[in-house]
Amino acid sequence: MNQNDTICALATAPGGAIAVIRVSGSKAIDITNAIVIKDISKAKSATLHYTELKEHVDYALVSIFRAPNSYTGEDTTEISCHGGYYITQQILSMLIEQGARQALPGEFTQRSFMNGKMDLSQAESVADLIAATNKATHNMAMSQLRGNFRKDLEDLRQKLLKLTSLMELELDFSDQDITFTEREQQLQTAKTIQQHIQKLRQSFRVGNALKNGISVAIIGAPNVGKSSLLNSLLHEEKAIVSSIQGTTRDTIEDVIQIQGKTFRFIDTAGIRKTKDQIERMGIERSLQAAERANIILLLTDKDNQFPDIKIPEDKPVLRVVNKCDLTLPSASFLFHKMPTDNVYHISSSRGDGMPILIKGLIQAADIPEINENDTIVTNVRHYEALTKSHLALSRAIKSIREEVPNDLVAQDLRECLHYLGEITGGEITSDEVLQNIFRNFCVGK
Repeated sequence: MNQNDTICALATAPGGAIAVIRVSGSKAIDITNAIVIKDISKAKSATLHYTELKEHVDYALVSIFRAPNSYTGEDTTEISCHGGYYITQQILSMLIEQGARQALPGEFTQRSFMNGKMDLSQAESVADLIAATNKATHNMAMSQLRGNFRKDLEDLRQKLLKLTSLMELELDFSDQDITFTEREQQLQTAKTIQQHIQKLRQSFRVGNALKNGISVAIIGAPNVGKSSLLNSLLHEEKAIVSSIQGTTRDTIEDVIQIQGKTFRFIDTAGIRKTKDQIERMGIERSLQAAERANIILLLTDKDNQFPDIKIPEDKPVLRVVNKCDLTLPSASFLFHKMPTDNVYHISSSRGDGMPILIKGLIQAADIPEINENDTIVTNVRHYEALTKSHLALSRAIKSIREEVPNDLVAQDLRECLHYLGEITGGEITSDEVLQNIFRNFCVGK
């Protein structure tokens, strides 16, 4: 990307009634002025102008934002016009003829980062905000965009810098036996910082589940009603339901919003012994889905005859007895109360017991309410950087306890600082890293 270029792109989804075309760069105002009838070359920043486009293409509203008071920190214009394909393509062609070039994915937001309008974690939150599908993911993205995560990291970095500086300063006076901080004080400061980093790391479980959906694997023997349960949860005929065993031979997934949170349900092949090679492959995928899922629904149609599969102790498992309208017709009271033994009784075909099962799913997900001021880690890159900084700080704490010389301790503290800096972009110098981050953005952002 050449930062000196003036770039342009459609910033709204194609095909709508209204379209916005964004132009940014040192020549943005002059290039836009060249394709409109009204002279906007001297227009003040943050003003809106109604004008006709040349060649009678359309009438438009043109917004003017002068550097540095714009999204990118550069001179920027936004042309609001009718959303027809021909109109938008004509305007883009006219802009390119005047010297602009088509923007690359994420290039507007990358320029905002490069020009100091936002740090890298805030830039990444723009994509999360666009992709938000529920209130929780929206709140997490807004919190990060406001800079809450950056403020947390900056506070940690300042404490680390102070501790590191004092240790390195002592080295200059090592021959005079002068100390600026006691070892116990160093240890407590490092441990406090590590606890905060660990808290941020642990929030990734919640953040990742909310961002990508809480995965729920439906596991059971053939013909116990797994596909019927999936259809009942989704309120649509997503999976084929048949009395023939082995109908489902591959995993089927779909998502649904429950109380503002995304749940991703996975219907799997029935667990049984079989000589059919294709069905065996489906069963293997069922076991893999159970291993990856956040929650497991272990399904049967006979009391306490659940499939015997290995399940990690810390993974929530809801045991569900289906077809109770047939097997337990006199036990309808079980459909209306939370079970004390974690065994839910339902009839997926009739919908009996489903509200109680959904309530159990929400409890098992154990996702707290998220507001816009909470700092929740949702990005794998951030989690990896926090993990590396946590390990570096663990080494430093061990060294402080063992009274290792300050220069070696300071080296681990500096490494911790480096990884925290990677999150906000302060330590990133590689263009390749930046390209990997921004290439998944939409073109208009």
